[in-house]
Amino acid sequence: MSEDTTDDRLLDGRVIVRQPVNGYRAAIDPVLLAAAVRAKPGQNVLDAGCGTGAAMFCLAARVPGLKLTGLEIQQYHAVLAGEGVALNKLTHTYICVGDLLHPPPDLLNAFDIVLTNPPYGDGGTPPPDASLAIAHMEGEADVAAWITACLACLKSKGRLVMIHRADRLSDILAALHAKNAGDIRIIPIFPKAGAPARRVIVDAGKDRRSPDTVLPGLVLHEADGKYTASADAILRQAGVLAD
Repeated sequence: MSEDTTDDRLLDGRVIVRQPVNGYRAAIDPVLLAAAVRAKPGQNVLDAGCGTGAAMFCLAARVPGLKLTGLEIQQYHAVLAGEGVALNKLTHTYICVGDLLHPPPDLLNAFDIVLTNPPYGDGGTPPPDASLAIAHMEGEADVAAWITACLACLKSKGRLVMIHRADRLSDILAALHAKNAGDIRIIPIFPKAGAPARRVIVDAGKDRRSPDTVLPGLVLHEADGKYTASADAILRQAGVLAD
């Protein structure tokens, strides 16, 4: 570990993420994303835009025996994710440096599940830090292009699970429906009871036609700012973000 990185623990110490002191650092979104993935041992899973690996490591802590691949465009983050694979003692886990919009051919139509925490920013002034700008701003990889690329990596009937801003839900659904994705399950994430959702988790099936479903959401905080019992079970105890 260099002086420019820290080893941080998620899921009450179950997961170690090596990440830069400056630049993009994982918060709770990748933990929530991993909790919503309905994976089974033995399945092939891609973390598209894996960063330093937080989401895929949290998923591995909950579901053993997965075959995991992380794809990351920033080489430095990919290196840290590779070190995280060793720190978490994972097997059958691989990190690739590459662009999701132009993925290595062997990633196409290859996965049972793709999980992703894509760049959220669709306007405004980019962060001055170049690494943060890539992590946060859509750029060429807008939400429709990102979804199209993720679906291309899935086998038919595979699942795409993503976390995004709630105010982008209509864009997300339009992109999914345009690409013949269905059986879409939407889970709102509320900062506190009675407040509008800030995040949504969307779980969609490739080449499926079942209707969309809005599921009961997750409330993160009590009035005093503490995590709710449901949120604590997910963020600290590796619980499932259930129906």
